[in-house]
Amino acid sequence: MDNVTVRWNGKRQFVGWDSAGHGVVMDAPDKYKGEGSGTRPLELMLYAIAGCTGMDVVSVLEKKRQDVRGLSINVEATQREDEYPKIYTHLTVEYVVTGYGVKESAVERAIELSETKYCSVKGMLGPQVKVETRFRVVEADAPAG
Repeated sequence: MDNVTVRWNGKRQFVGWDSAGHGVVMDAPDKYKGEGSGTRPLELMLYAIAGCTGMDVVSVLEKKRQDVRGLSINVEATQREDEYPKIYTHLTVEYVVTGYGVKESAVERAIELSETKYCSVKGMLGPQVKVETRFRVVEADAPAG
């Protein structure tokens, strides 16, 4: 069972930590009585989907014996403004895979497997959130070794 503890530190700042002691600071911007000293809680969902799918993509590409040297993931989100809760309704997730001889078909399949089978964060989003995915592969200079 996963467990986190979150403590209010005043104004709109909260500090959370998990059972291993990893911590996160959450805060609201000035205009919402915060100090902007941490990530907004909703933005943590963007970190979560990038981290979750990223771990899957790397794992699948390693199993496919692709020479991956780096992965960077950018997530842009559109939040609904006309009703509460002001959830994200559209995410664009872009993967930039750096490696030597990495096949685009392998990257495409790794992302598909993550989004449809492995990533629990993606699975929790539900049908009201449209997720658009794109990727590109950047060729590294020479094979590792």
